[in-house]
Amino acid sequence: MKNIQVTLAKRPNGKPKASDFKIVKSKMYKPGEREALVKNLFVSLDAGFRNWMDEGSGDNVLPAMPIGQPVMGLILGQIIESNNAEIPKGATVMARLAWEEYSLLTPNDWWVEIEDDGSVPLSYHLGVLGDTGMSAYFGLTDIGKPEPGETVLISAAGGAVGSVAGQIAKLMGARTIGFAGNDEKCKRLVDVLGYDATINYNSESLDREMAAACPAGVDVYFDNVGGPLLETVLDHINEGARIPFCGAVADYGAQSESWGPSNLFQIVTKWATLQGFMTHTKLDRYPEARAQLKEWLASGQLVAHEQMYEGVEQCGVAFADLFAGNNFGKAVVHVQD
Repeated sequence: MKNIQVTLAKRPNGKPKASDFKIVKSKMYKPGEREALVKNLFVSLDAGFRNWMDEGSGDNVLPAMPIGQPVMGLILGQIIESNNAEIPKGATVMARLAWEEYSLLTPNDWWVEIEDDGSVPLSYHLGVLGDTGMSAYFGLTDIGKPEPGETVLISAAGGAVGSVAGQIAKLMGARTIGFAGNDEKCKRLVDVLGYDATINYNSESLDREMAAACPAGVDVYFDNVGGPLLETVLDHINEGARIPFCGAVADYGAQSESWGPSNLFQIVTKWATLQGFMTHTKLDRYPEARAQLKEWLASGQLVAHEQMYEGVEQCGVAFADLFAGNNFGKAVVHVQD
């Protein structure tokens, strides 16, 4: 048997392109002591992994990805062979492994077992019931804490996290405003996700459009982007505003040195809170979050939006689409049944 893999062919220059990745066929893994073989069913496409594609980008979270090796990513798969009693054969797992049809799961890899009761599509465990949904849930319930009637502004509002965060904010009684990069996507935010208003962040009169969309100011800014957009938003925050800082897409692979907003003193004068967070620090609360998200899904109050690609060979294309703004909702690659 051969294993189809998608490797990092070269370091992306700015926004990633499909040509930065290479499809190869390699020998099938053979699990050693305390290792297991995973049949990957779905691959999650997450913009944050762009951060570890540059040389020397390793940090206290993850190492830099090596050239010529399968691209690191989150997968959902099934254990088909195991030499580790803690990883039972037949188990469904979510793990940080790679873009490939089959992966080797070692004791040093991050993974969790998924309890699939069949009530939702399995792929949801990479999206609305995975880190995507966890980011939206914890960012709003722990940091944003919107009150009924407050204004919640969300960047990358049609993306994986933003599409969930906007709906949760509405469930919490807030008025929701979403940023998107073109008028068509802005319209979908209202028609499909129920946003109250939208702002095209490519507008030449962005500051005026923000003032018009948020006449009462911004109480919560759920930030997935960072960069110059954060600077614009800071001029419109209210006293006591809360800013869950979930991602910084504007900085991932930036071709020039990144600088922070020049108006950070707004956080002082408005006694606002800007707090970064990562969901893996809250693993013990995943059951709580999943239970609530499942309840909202079952009642129809929350709708999961997926953009599904077919075949592991599409991972590079799907990843490039994220940065080109071509996705709506959670981008997932269906590898095999």
